[in-house]
Amino acid sequence: MISRTNQTEVSFTVNGELIAESAPVRMHAADFLRQKLGLTGTHIGCEQGVCGMCTITVDGQVVKSCLMLAVQLDGRNVCTVEALSEGNRLSLLQESFKRHHALQCGFCTPAFLCVAKSLESHGRVLSKEEIREEIAGVLCRCTGYEGIVNAIEEYLTAALDAGANQKEAEA
Repeated sequence: MISRTNQTEVSFTVNGELIAESAPVRMHAADFLRQKLGLTGTHIGCEQGVCGMCTITVDGQVVKSCLMLAVQLDGRNVCTVEALSEGNRLSLLQESFKRHHALQCGFCTPAFLCVAKSLESHGRVLSKEEIREEIAGVLCRCTGYEGIVNAIEEYLTAALDAGANQKEAEA
């Protein structure tokens, strides 16, 4: 219900934690995540959905959070780059980015990490051409794409091998 103050209550899960907050009805999801929840890994660039810096996943789908309103997150499952680390340790994906010098200036890195993590859902290692197509919605102004593509390829290979090994161990 919208109040006279143009605020509404939203409730959703972000990085595994249930959130219930008041949000201005016209606030972008990216601004809400950064300003209300302190999840500053979601960067804001063009605010037109062109640069992809604000990329997150909502219900497993990669979205540009500057093109969503915070109220559209209500009832959804949101994942930001902050969910990728394993406590104080970098995840396999983050380690792969580090190893391949895929970080450049780092401004676009959270968005690339969110896209890369979502690529596991394909259930196979994508070709470099497919990876390039999948990450095309995020613009790296440092032009460091080769390292990013190599890091994602290595991560997908390792993640899928780990999944296969786990299934063998459980059988």
